[in-house]
Amino acid sequence: MAKYQRFEDIIAWQKAKELTVRIYKALGNCRDYGFRDQLQRAAVSVMNNIAEGFERQTEKEFKQYLYIAKGSSGEVRSMLILSRELGYLEEKEVTEFIGLSEEISRILTGIIKAI
Repeated sequence: MAKYQRFEDIIAWQKAKELTVRIYKALGNCRDYGFRDQLQRAAVSVMNNIAEGFERQTEKEFKQYLYIAKGSSGEVRSMLILSRELGYLEEKEVTEFIGLSEEISRILTGIIKAI
């Protein structure tokens, strides 16, 4: 944890925030409110679990929350695949969002292994 001074310094958190903002904007006109809310909550969960785990100030808890964030990242990808099938998002957006989500998962795996 000494590597980071603030959770905002963690690249995975920065990328999760970017993904969350992009998902919120992309789904702004989606009228399937249950679907939209679930995808948005999953995206927010990634960044918030990174932040919460970091702020707990122990490596054990930080690691635990990183695993939760990684799980939420998988949920985001699953929902994005469904959004493609339902026609809620354009193929290009889905591909970009999934790529960003996979990158976040890889970064989280690296941090987990380093702890």
